[in-house]
Amino acid sequence: MIVIHHNPACGTSRNVLDIIRRSGTEPVVIDYLAEGWTRPQLLALFAAAGLTPREALRTSKSPAEELGLTDPAVSDEALLDAMLEHPVLVNRPIVCSPKGVRLCRPSEQVLDLLEQMPPGPLYKEDGQMILDEGGRRVG
Repeated sequence: MIVIHHNPACGTSRNVLDIIRRSGTEPVVIDYLAEGWTRPQLLALFAAAGLTPREALRTSKSPAEELGLTDPAVSDEALLDAMLEHPVLVNRPIVCSPKGVRLCRPSEQVLDLLEQMPPGPLYKEDGQMILDEGGRRVG
């Protein structure tokens, strides 16, 4: 089973979801903006992905800067509190599979989590090829 913590408004998140589906798997899709986060959930996801709250903080197209969260002096606990209040502060998409948990930014990061590669050619959201016609990684 694959789970994607997804933001439907995000091009990278939509592309990762498409890549998963093209691999032949229908993932569990969690719209974290609608559902929100819990502290244990974030701590578990970050630990499994090897991320700190600071590394998982979305600073572009989020209120991180206006909330003062980009200051390196802000503690992990304060970042977690802000992420619980403003789910958009968590970078996305985060994908969980039997092969691990990863923040799939850039989108080709998801390929390492799939049991089966999708057919190529496959492109990133910016048009860059990531799998050629034969299904081989490019780049």
